[in-house]
Amino acid sequence: MSPRHFLSAVFLVIHAPTAFAEPILPGIGAAMEVRVANKEIAGVVTVVVGKDGVRHLEGTGHADVATARPMTAETLVWIASMSKRVTGVAMLMLQDEGKLKVGDPVSKYLPEFADLKTPSGAPANLTITQILTHTSGLREADTVASKAETLAALVPFWLSGPTQFEPGTRWQYSQSGINAAARIIEVVSGKTFDVFLEERLFGPLGMKDTGFYPDDDQRKRLATPYAKNPDSGELEVAPARAGYEGTRNRPPQGNGGLYSTPRDYARFCQMLLAGGSLDGRKYLGAEAMTILTTPQSGDFPVGFFQNETFGQHGLKYGWSLGTCILRTPHEGVAAMLSPGTYGHGGAWGTQAWIDPVKGVAYVLMVQRSNFPNGDASLVRQKFQEAAAKAVE
Repeated sequence: MSPRHFLSAVFLVIHAPTAFAEPILPGIGAAMEVRVANKEIAGVVTVVVGKDGVRHLEGTGHADVATARPMTAETLVWIASMSKRVTGVAMLMLQDEGKLKVGDPVSKYLPEFADLKTPSGAPANLTITQILTHTSGLREADTVASKAETLAALVPFWLSGPTQFEPGTRWQYSQSGINAAARIIEVVSGKTFDVFLEERLFGPLGMKDTGFYPDDDQRKRLATPYAKNPDSGELEVAPARAGYEGTRNRPPQGNGGLYSTPRDYARFCQMLLAGGSLDGRKYLGAEAMTILTTPQSGDFPVGFFQNETFGQHGLKYGWSLGTCILRTPHEGVAAMLSPGTYGHGGAWGTQAWIDPVKGVAYVLMVQRSNFPNGDASLVRQKFQEAAAKAVE
């Protein structure tokens, strides 16, 4: 039997319930079974979090189809750009300590940026806020930079020419800006970015499986990524994203290098829902939480709904430090969310959105590599619809 035919046969068994010691809300699992049956995804873990803890945690389908390994609370996934909000939180932690201000010029901490120019030849004078809100215009590192082993080694590639536009005049998704922020955190803290996060955030929060470099035991729990074949409609095993394999010869990239589990990321969301504190420990103060949850990007369109296919909803979103903020709900994936809901998705379909008005967070853990738009996926929409109905 060919691998493709074997994959199809295994999909006849679409739901692999697991013995979570967690609550399960009605309707969510059934909605996800449809998405697995339709071969949109191989498997998924859905989590609904409140200020006081997890209200729902359920696995559906497989982390690996060939071996029928189920999706569970401990399944490890590459969360990709969901790393960006973690980077923003880390920066605000340093501001709380008085070690920097997010309005500071980047050149105060990375002196090489002092000579950066805009397309008009004017000094760029980038701020930390601009690089974290995708309004800096900073150039991306070219393919040569894929050989870099540290964040510091990436700096020359970001500065290899002028900014792509006049900073602060538009929004353009920027991997380099977030990684520059991670490098600032290294300079200010005196620790590599991975060590800073482990000591200051992941360790204290009990996020024991979250980091940039999974060990051998963690890799055994890693979900296999799949891509949907556009011709056959089948899910096929996809290669790891180049540069994000989670190996020690790659930098701890704040833009998308993190791996995590559903249970771990739920802890992070619970802390934010609770106003920056959890279990008697404060991670962010009130001012930092206000900054994180308030658009800092200006009044122009932002985000991933800025075309006809996805509804031209760019003006209904704003951007803060490493996180997107919903200004005005719209049909589809935002219909059940309150104004002020903030979150981020990842390249392989992971999503996490915090609704402070309703006091819940929706966390979706999948590993599909070629969604047309993960933020607008039916998987996300059907999960959030079922979850919002269940918690009414």
